[in-house]
Amino acid sequence: MKKIIYGLFFGDSITYGEYDGVFGGWVDILKRYALQNFPESNNELILFNLGIGGETSADFLKRINPEMSARNSAEKNVIFLGYGANDLAMKEGAFLVNEEDFKKNMSEAVARAQLFSNDIFLVNILPFSKYIDGVESPNGKLRTNENVLIYNQILEDIATEYSIGFVDFYSALCENKEIFLSKDGVHPNEKGYEAMAYILKPLMDKFIRMTL
Repeated sequence: MKKIIYGLFFGDSITYGEYDGVFGGWVDILKRYALQNFPESNNELILFNLGIGGETSADFLKRINPEMSARNSAEKNVIFLGYGANDLAMKEGAFLVNEEDFKKNMSEAVARAQLFSNDIFLVNILPFSKYIDGVESPNGKLRTNENVLIYNQILEDIATEYSIGFVDFYSALCENKEIFLSKDGVHPNEKGYEAMAYILKPLMDKFIRMTL
């Protein structure tokens, strides 16, 4: 009997892979990796890039149920949730999604995801370039690395509370962030996306083996 595992990657433009004209972003790198390393069998590991540019945790709650229902494998779903970079942005002195609401939204997102999967991973927020840290962008948004730490701690606490996975991209890219970030200081460049995918390749190997 054919066995199908779905990998569902939800998030914002960083999940989508914006600013990477070489590899298409970390999710697309993993999609190619899974295809290249998949054993010759009738089973499948199918990865879906469901990132949407500009999306916040509040936006995600509006689409989570129909999206997951439309891509629900009877065998196994692996779900990644990468939010916060837009939530913590400030515009006209207010967060797009404040800390309290972010915690509520992400907790609710995890609870809903658990209806479809036991393999859920929260993806934390990347550091911003020092050149845009605390600087208002042309679109009127202001982001700070101080708030990245606060929102990342919320994500880590939720992962602990719900006993789910936690992907720490922040620590991996922080020390050399200026090398890994694009000119806008928010999105990774191709080197950054490649580094992110490299972190998750062992996890992809695990799920590939499950299809044997």
